[in-house]
Amino acid sequence: MYILGINAFHGDSSAALLKDGVIICAIEEERFTRIKHWAGFPANSIKYCLQYENISITDVDYITVSRNTKANLLAKIIYTLKNRFTFHTIKDRILNFNKINTIQFSLEKIFKTKINAQFYNIEHHRSHMSSSFYSSGFESSAILSIDGFGDFTSTMTAIGNDKNIDVIKTLKYPHSLGVFYTAATQFLGFNNYGDEYKVMGLAPYGNPRFKKKLLDIIDVNSDGLFRLNKKYFVHFNNGVEMNWDNGSPTISKIFNSEWINLLGFDSRKNLEILDFHKDFASSVQSITEDIVFHILNNLYKESKDENLCLSGGVAQNSVLNGKILSNTPFKNLYIPSAGHDAGTSIGSAHFLYHSILKKERLPRVDTASLGSEYSINEIKSCVESNELEYIEVVDKKLFDYVSSKIIKGKVVGWFQGRSEFGPRSLGNRSILVDPRRHDAKQLLNKKIKMRETFRPFAPSILQEYVSDYFYCNEIQIPFMEKVYKIKEDKRELIPAVTHVDGSGRLQTVNKHISPRYHSLISSFFNKSGVPIILNTSFNENEPIVNTPQEALNCFLRTDMDLLVLGNIIIEK
Repeated sequence: MYILGINAFHGDSSAALLKDGVIICAIEEERFTRIKHWAGFPANSIKYCLQYENISITDVDYITVSRNTKANLLAKIIYTLKNRFTFHTIKDRILNFNKINTIQFSLEKIFKTKINAQFYNIEHHRSHMSSSFYSSGFESSAILSIDGFGDFTSTMTAIGNDKNIDVIKTLKYPHSLGVFYTAATQFLGFNNYGDEYKVMGLAPYGNPRFKKKLLDIIDVNSDGLFRLNKKYFVHFNNGVEMNWDNGSPTISKIFNSEWINLLGFDSRKNLEILDFHKDFASSVQSITEDIVFHILNNLYKESKDENLCLSGGVAQNSVLNGKILSNTPFKNLYIPSAGHDAGTSIGSAHFLYHSILKKERLPRVDTASLGSEYSINEIKSCVESNELEYIEVVDKKLFDYVSSKIIKGKVVGWFQGRSEFGPRSLGNRSILVDPRRHDAKQLLNKKIKMRETFRPFAPSILQEYVSDYFYCNEIQIPFMEKVYKIKEDKRELIPAVTHVDGSGRLQTVNKHISPRYHSLISSFFNKSGVPIILNTSFNENEPIVNTPQEALNCFLRTDMDLLVLGNIIIEK
């Protein structure tokens, strides 16, 4: 049985193919279009998933879409009538709904054939929750999905039990923690869609001195949820204007001038990062954490389950994630590699397979290697067509050679196996550097990344040595989804991956899940005594590279020293 899951006409559009419930392939459309957070129709992703399995669209039994325009329809109509939304906003919503409801037509137009698969529209947050719970391996679990908005809902709690997900609470438009965080991101002057991670990176530089004032903007409820104060937001009366022109999502300003009145400062007038920006970011991060802990502590009382599954855009906040187990009664936490909207393509398919069709549960998903893959012949052909000199070596020599280059201070582009599904490179499409270098941040920002200096770089650590370097009770953190404190006596040893507050967003590398990456880090460990490598995404202000040619392009236009494509090595 084949199920094709689709996230379309929404940020981070994607496709996933399941065979008898097993994820065969999953990939984001931005990897093909080269436009970050692509929000159009994932035609390339769908084609690639089918191509990878060597099937046609007519072989697919079911197609799921992670949006249901009928969900909360009455609430949408009532809210729109009560609030004088602009004509443009209403027109934009109607057009988007029409696109969602004509996906079968879009597919038949692309593939030029009649599609007999059964279509299911799965509500957005049920898709999110399914992406975590049905991948977790937990027989039962409390579940939280929390983001900006999807199908008129921002927050949903539930209990998962075997094949069932039973919803407990929902928080509908216009109240949203994701919207609060996005508004704060915009207030700081970070205006691109998806810039929220910059606030998270800036927060440790400041002190949360604005928390008390922010409680006038957002505060918790006795029912275990929270509310926004409409005084501070545009969207209560005017809606949120989204634009998907050319597939690149943009979002209109959400906050209003009352933020400036409350805080006494217009942060957008200063291009440089001041103490205000740092303290405001710290306050936003801290109050966001408090609200999520409030939701989760109430959820635990309702579920009495020590397992927790988390998804939604807010679940990409790795600083928050690393504090959950120490601030709630939960003992085990699962977050998928794509906790954001891209993951709903998998989630909608899983919801159909388990919740609707009642098929048996499957083992835990601990790999993100679900995307594109290229053979050694395809790699060689690409390199030779670019008339570049290269050497090809066997694995043992490869790991020894590359680890020696890293120790000598070289910046390495590492392109291996299948691309990762989700926003983070996990050792397949990565740029690697020696974590012991004090100048690594400056080196990477000058040579390749061209990004804000306050943003940290992450450590990939051999799973066997986590407890030696981190204050962390978890052994397995495969998706770089949590931040933990680095032990004091190790921070000076790995300054390149130690953030200003002594923390690191770690990825544990398991020799069975990521054997090649594990072998490379092991070789580096044998030479340096450090079981860690600095890992950042293989890109330069663009989506993560997807093809050998894109890897070559990034290598050639930056000051990267070494490019490794499978067993092919290219040096400058």
